[in-house]
Amino acid sequence: MAEQTEVDLINRDPNNLNDHVKVMFEDVLGEPEGAHSADCVWRNSYKCFNCGKSCCYKFLTYLCGILTALCWGCNFACITFEHIWCITPFLRVWAIYLGCMQKFLGQCYNCCVSPFCEACGMFFSNIRVVNSSG
Repeated sequence: MAEQTEVDLINRDPNNLNDHVKVMFEDVLGEPEGAHSADCVWRNSYKCFNCGKSCCYKFLTYLCGILTALCWGCNFACITFEHIWCITPFLRVWAIYLGCMQKFLGQCYNCCVSPFCEACGMFFSNIRVVNSSG
């Protein structure tokens, strides 16, 4: 797996993972016709919303971003370790055991159930249905 040498500082969500949290002022507040506040209130509300959202987000990322990223990195490292060293080998062992069980049950079916099914098939194959009117 090739690793990135530099982080993209322009497009920080290239896979659009967080499109659902793109919240703009117009997505939250809207004044219908006949219920307009003064223009200066609306204009300053717009500025306060964007400034508050931006400042709060930046503050939270400064406060928690690096440690949260470290925790998520460790979490995904543990998941990767678990899959490589525990789950995948276990699934391989399980597949081996189930392969043997499949052969065993297949032989039991061929010996015990198949003759019965063949006999029923022969019995029912001799039934003739005639459709007569009147």
